[in-house]
Amino acid sequence: MESVDVTQLLAEATAGDGAAIDRLLPIVYDELRELAGRHLRRERDDHTLNATALVHEAYLRLVRVDRMEWQGRAHFFAMASRLMRRILVDHALARKAQKRGGGQPMADIDGVSVAVSDEVEDVLALDEALSRLGEVSERQCRVVECRFFGGMSMEETAEALGISPATVKRDWAVARAWLNRELS
Repeated sequence: MESVDVTQLLAEATAGDGAAIDRLLPIVYDELRELAGRHLRRERDDHTLNATALVHEAYLRLVRVDRMEWQGRAHFFAMASRLMRRILVDHALARKAQKRGGGQPMADIDGVSVAVSDEVEDVLALDEALSRLGEVSERQCRVVECRFFGGMSMEETAEALGISPATVKRDWAVARAWLNRELS
């Protein structure tokens, strides 16, 4: 029932009902906090943003998007994940303007270790690598955003991107190898 409510509210928002997004937030809030938590697990321990702040900032950006044509629940969460990543990168850029740091913990992307440190430079390096990947293959970049940042399954990613699970699997394998090479 909840999934139908989300889909219906997104359809209403696409049709121009601005209040539909406001009615949507209470329904998806817990899932957005979980998504924000996954994003923040890859950040430094003393990060000034918490899951609540990240959800609220992403929500503010979502409601500012004019005439978004929501394609369903998976599309909504993929967009929310992408916005959360952008917020964290923007936060890292602001922090970089203030100071520099050290240390490099590793994040595991399905068995491939990728340096994602507490340091601003590493967050920015990952963002730059994803931007370069987006220039090579926009779809592979979106697959990484959904899988790695959004924590989506192969099937959820396929639904969000409108492609087959087999294509997601191939793109995921190629993108992981490409990012591992770029970040090594």
